[in-house]
Amino acid sequence: MSNIKKMTRRDFLKASAQTGLLLAAGHGAIGEAGKAWAIESSPAPDLAVVTGSPEKAVARAIELLGGMRRFVKQGQRVVIKPNMSFARTPDEAANTSPAVVAAVAKSCIEAGAKDILIVDHTIQKDTLCLELSGIAKSCASLERTHVLALNDERFYQSVAIPRGKALTMVKVMKEIMECDVLINLPAAKSHSATGVSFGMKGLMGVIWDRGYFHSRVDLHQAIADLCSVVKPNVIILDASRALLTGGPSGPGTIDPLNTIVAGTDPVAVDAYGVQMAPWYNKQFEAKHIQHIMAGEQMGLGTARLDGLRIARVQA
Repeated sequence: MSNIKKMTRRDFLKASAQTGLLLAAGHGAIGEAGKAWAIESSPAPDLAVVTGSPEKAVARAIELLGGMRRFVKQGQRVVIKPNMSFARTPDEAANTSPAVVAAVAKSCIEAGAKDILIVDHTIQKDTLCLELSGIAKSCASLERTHVLALNDERFYQSVAIPRGKALTMVKVMKEIMECDVLINLPAAKSHSATGVSFGMKGLMGVIWDRGYFHSRVDLHQAIADLCSVVKPNVIILDASRALLTGGPSGPGTIDPLNTIVAGTDPVAVDAYGVQMAPWYNKQFEAKHIQHIMAGEQMGLGTARLDGLRIARVQA
């Protein structure tokens, strides 16, 4: 507060205007003065949208949200949930970028995490997924960090869904339910059944029976029901290479958006991701994606981006 008291009225108005440029939706990159003011004097934005190389963009997005120590405390057990379900290379954009996964894990280590588990229930052969995705290799040298495919039912436990509309119970990874901190780290990609697959849809990678979601219940509502009991502390959407068609496994059209979108509201992160690119050659909004709207209707977050403080910067 001492810095504010020393400012003249003109200085204050100038700084306030710069902050508005940072946080208002619909504006591009801002000057260094505006960024400094936002970090030092403003609360964290609802969404941090950062363009640049994966490592720098991840670091900047986390910084804008208040730093990883906002989410990870000394000695805590962290689970990171990326997309690594497909035996595809990073260039094919079906999985989260290994550079993004490693950058997030490093940030957790620096924050003092006791253990870091990077997990997914892979759809294709587990060893091939971990190898070809590049994620196992990118994290191999990181201390206290383990990359695992949990493809055995013994790693799952039944979890009640009190507010569920399509589901009353679901089997979820035990590690997800027992960890201190959950970081959702999805790739931005199209999906043949749900239109897009970002944070909310990506959490199907923590359940045992995907087939039940797809064949026995309303898939869109089931995704929202799942999100009512599996609640990440932070969502970091990897849109460094977006798979615009052919998702979720590819091959398909890829757009190097070189963007990271981070926030604590799962609905808002997904809503922002929808309007970043044309999916299946069509421009969508959140209102067109049923599971996102189901999540908003359940009170899991907001899809109304015009009411949010969004920091858009270049790393």
